[in-house]
Amino acid sequence: MSVEDIDRVAVLGAGSMGHGITEVIALGGYDVVMRDIEQEIVDEGYEDIEWSLQKLSEKGLVDQDPDEVMSRIDTEVDLETAVEDVDLVVEAAPENLELKHDIYEDLDEMAPDDAILATNTSSLPITDIAEATTRPEQVVGTHYFNPPVKMDLVEVIYGEETSDETAETAYEFIESIDKTPIYVKKDVRGFVVNSVLGPFGDEAAWMVSGDEATVKEADATMVHERGYPMGPFELGDMTGIDIGYSVRKEAGDPIPPIVQEKVDADELGRKTGKGYYDYEDGDGPDYGPDDVSEDFDWLRIEARMVNEAAKLIGNDVATPDAIDTGMRLGAGFPEGPCRRADKIGLDRILDKLETHYEQTEAERYDPADYLVELVNGGHTGEDAGQGFYEYGGEDGDREYRTLNVLREDEVLAIELDRPERMNALNEDLMDEIEHVLETADLDTVRCVTFEGAGDRAFSAGADIGGFANTEPWQAGTVTSMFETVNDFPRPTIAKIDGFCLGGGHELALACDMRIATTESQFGFPEISLGLLPGGGGTQRTMRMIGEARAKELVFRGERISAEKAEDWGLINRAVDGDEFDDVCAEFVEDCVEGPPIALDFAKKVMNRGEDASLEAALTMESQSFGLLMSTEDVLEGTTAFMEDRDPEFEGK
Repeated sequence: MSVEDIDRVAVLGAGSMGHGITEVIALGGYDVVMRDIEQEIVDEGYEDIEWSLQKLSEKGLVDQDPDEVMSRIDTEVDLETAVEDVDLVVEAAPENLELKHDIYEDLDEMAPDDAILATNTSSLPITDIAEATTRPEQVVGTHYFNPPVKMDLVEVIYGEETSDETAETAYEFIESIDKTPIYVKKDVRGFVVNSVLGPFGDEAAWMVSGDEATVKEADATMVHERGYPMGPFELGDMTGIDIGYSVRKEAGDPIPPIVQEKVDADELGRKTGKGYYDYEDGDGPDYGPDDVSEDFDWLRIEARMVNEAAKLIGNDVATPDAIDTGMRLGAGFPEGPCRRADKIGLDRILDKLETHYEQTEAERYDPADYLVELVNGGHTGEDAGQGFYEYGGEDGDREYRTLNVLREDEVLAIELDRPERMNALNEDLMDEIEHVLETADLDTVRCVTFEGAGDRAFSAGADIGGFANTEPWQAGTVTSMFETVNDFPRPTIAKIDGFCLGGGHELALACDMRIATTESQFGFPEISLGLLPGGGGTQRTMRMIGEARAKELVFRGERISAEKAEDWGLINRAVDGDEFDDVCAEFVEDCVEGPPIALDFAKKVMNRGEDASLEAALTMESQSFGLLMSTEDVLEGTTAFMEDRDPEFEGK
């Protein structure tokens, strides 16, 4: 079966995960039946979907009519009726192996012979679940993250007998409903995200248990110095301390004393009103930047996460890119552990693990064979040219992880590819933009376009967590990317659809021209963070729209519409969505067909002339005009004019 053969889907379960998965599949355009054991449960799930779709529509997060989406959803209590004519079953029952066996035994008899049977389990082995069927090759894990409507990641997990055809079809199906799948090629405990995430809380708990740090110091350092969305103890309170305890217990891993103490006291986090923090008075986590500790050994935590990643890679469970994607989308990490490790240095990671292994003989520090192999082979990370990833040199041979780059004909199209962060700028993305432009072949590139992946944002700003380790004295270098875009000797066009805020707005302003859909929004929210635009926003905006309006944007920090941005002169065009591609194509075509040398000279004169006196600017213009008179392009342009034909400029 291929993804083209999937028309109707059954979701077994109408609870929080079941109705969430049903909603996502219906939004993806599929007919879906949601089934649970009692009509009341099914009705509640159906109502939850209606409420969710209405909220998404009100916020402009979906462009489909909620009633149309709901028309694709049927409900059912009888299992046989629910699955009798479906192509894919997504089981979202509670995490109980005996219960799942009962379901899969029934599915074996009731579901069509060629139907794919997918389980949403987050902890049970796919192989064990598939034992209840006579068709284990058609059983696959599709682990959605909670809540499915908001979380982009889905792990696609092989059982021991899952066929490639089944896994590939499941992967393509996940893509077709606008989610991001990653392959988990072997049925390992915790799959990818939970395997790598485990040490984040576990190692911090050992450190606090050993009086090496306080709970606040651990959380504050990991959030405010290392850029994680929340600290390990805050995360433990949110998910439930007993959950992590059960996972460790089941795996036979030693339990950190502080975890045991909390479980014994029934202080399990938010759900009990008290955990590592007190929630009974509505306070909760109260750590801040002042609680960051220079003595806190954050590398010990990150080294253990990297070690788990190396085990998965070495055992052919997942690729570095799959792991990094999984941790960014599934755990909200500012960057993947493999990419971060390549920056830190794999030799430094290995040294940290070996030191603690020698001191404690604790198995959790035992270095992965693959990590040792990389370091011994000299592949220690970015500085060495290779680590988990390969890093190309100045010849442009480089694998980009935050960009999609399409070189078609004479157009260099750059797509910011961090949709899970609304394409927010971080160090990697900015570095990759610079590399693309600095290694571009100017003999063939006539125009560069920038756009954002996904359907929500061009770029919603700078990813503050992505710059968590930047020292104040380094902050000035952050602007180099914007200058590279501004000075690029070919026309640059920002194609804006959605939020264009903060650093994303500054990237757009660094381009020569800006075209936006009418649904787009513009602004500089930095002031609300106690900052100011740091990528040229204060200066370029002043020069484009004048002091009064520029200060209004920067001082108030409020968003403006695309229509107002066009009226003020921030963008060239604000057009309806159905006209957007055509208008962008017209701008690109004019730039591609124009004379490259003249466009380069015109750009330089206009960019540099605005900072010069009128007399100096006119002199630059005159000198450039004179130089252009000697080019072959001018001869071609005048000849074509005389012959009443379109010129064919070659940049000579």
